[in-house]
Amino acid sequence: MKAQMEARMLTRRLWRLVAYSLLILMALIFLIPVYMVIVTSLKNPIEAGQETTSWNLPTKIYWESFSSVWKELAPNLRNSALLVTGATTISALVGSMNGYVLAKWRIRGASFFFPLMLFGMFIPYQAIIIPLFKFMDGINLYGGIPGLVLVHVVYGIPITTLIFRNFYIDIPNELLEAGAIDGAGFFGIYTKIVFPLSLPGFVVVVIWQFTQIWNEFLFAVTLVKDKWQPITVPLAETAGGIAVKWNQPMAAAILAAIPTLFVYIVMGRWFIRGLLAGSIKG
Repeated sequence: MKAQMEARMLTRRLWRLVAYSLLILMALIFLIPVYMVIVTSLKNPIEAGQETTSWNLPTKIYWESFSSVWKELAPNLRNSALLVTGATTISALVGSMNGYVLAKWRIRGASFFFPLMLFGMFIPYQAIIIPLFKFMDGINLYGGIPGLVLVHVVYGIPITTLIFRNFYIDIPNELLEAGAIDGAGFFGIYTKIVFPLSLPGFVVVVIWQFTQIWNEFLFAVTLVKDKWQPITVPLAETAGGIAVKWNQPMAAAILAAIPTLFVYIVMGRWFIRGLLAGSIKG
């Protein structure tokens, strides 16, 4: 009996060792592009262009790549910051209100309008880009940040509504009824009871929307003039041409990735908790 238990423990340890080894191997494979980006960004233009030594560490760290890229892309980083701040904030608030209504209020036609709203998540950008371009031009919002904010808010409402609706289902109805007995109305219940409990939901929505909007390219390149283009457009252009100084596109990629990494680092511990809210009942 003791020998069987020891054999089982040994088998479990071996399987655990195999599992951890595979996880480490996959993590290393996943980090190979990250290594190449960082190493290439720290090389001088001549060294970065040599394919035979592309895997090698830089002989001397070349910080000028980041300074030159920063001077060139700082306005576009500012445009992206304005875009994601406005679009994420508005879509999160609108999605929160929609989720509150759909989860806790009985409204006629909700079973029809909610699936219709969710259908918007499955419409590809390419399918509506031409009519969207004409519409934005017709209402004089083509070419600037406000129009792009409006587009991302509209496209973000379905997913933000879904996330908040699933989150608000877990709030006890008795809590809202107690607020109504105390005289709180629709907005009173939302601002004093529902909104303070919404931090995990807002974390999920902010991370999701921030990442999607920051990395989006098609709307940015078609609906905005050169002066107001977000970072994704000039980032793609830095890798164009025949003779590319590869240290600069890599440095630009790192600068463009820092904001999303910062958001994940700051809010990551609440992300899974908020994402799973409403998924477990009973």
